[in-house]
Amino acid sequence: MQTQTTSPAKVYLVGAGPGDPELLTLKAVRAIGCANVLLVDDLVNPAVLEHAPASARIVYVGKRGGCQSTPQAFIERLMIAEAQAGRVVVRLKGGDPFIFGRGGEEREHLRDAGIDVEVVNGISSGLAAPASLGIPLTHRDWSQGAVFVTGHGKTKDANPDWDALAKLTLTLVIYMGVGRSSEIQAALLAGGKAADTPVAVIQSATGTTQAQLITTLGRLPEDLAASQLGSPAIIVIGDVVRCADFHADRHGITHTDALVAEYAATM
Repeated sequence: MQTQTTSPAKVYLVGAGPGDPELLTLKAVRAIGCANVLLVDDLVNPAVLEHAPASARIVYVGKRGGCQSTPQAFIERLMIAEAQAGRVVVRLKGGDPFIFGRGGEEREHLRDAGIDVEVVNGISSGLAAPASLGIPLTHRDWSQGAVFVTGHGKTKDANPDWDALAKLTLTLVIYMGVGRSSEIQAALLAGGKAADTPVAVIQSATGTTQAQLITTLGRLPEDLAASQLGSPAIIVIGDVVRCADFHADRHGITHTDALVAEYAATM
């Protein structure tokens, strides 16, 4: 009696980029185009799915901080089950799967199950958000490097070492930090970061609803509350924010009056 076999299991962990569908990589387009099943996060622009085959099954597995989310364990079990059934699975994530996207955890679970995994990088919002305002993360005059950190750890006590980060002259790029802006501000000020350090907050970077705030560390919580910006957003802290294009008629950027005056005096 002949036994039935399935085709080799395969899962792609694909970064869909920050929002603008034109920032999708060619490799991501090819992976999406061969998918039988796509597991799609909330932050993925629906236009990206136009590259999927008409026959592909799309499963929405949204994961948003502070909102009801699909359990991570369920997502991992679903990927394994679909791949073991011989289907090509694409796990489609906003940004990059290996930058605060749980891609590392998923790869480990898939490999433990004997499943072939390929990671397809995407442009992370930590890169795209500041660039959308003309802010370089590095600048020979102001910053010789950048640090990417999360403002929302796995547990309440799993926080970055803000005291150590405050003492660096590097650009700080903070993901998932809007809800904890007061604690982050207090910790950085306590660590010695100057209150007049420029800060940019960019919500929904590169998307049609992008909005932003430019302020200082000393005014961050109150200006953020007044701006009504929320998640998803990137917070950029450092002198490189001085490079921001702050023409309100072009970008709708909200500024504190004092910071605008300071920038105008240097131009």
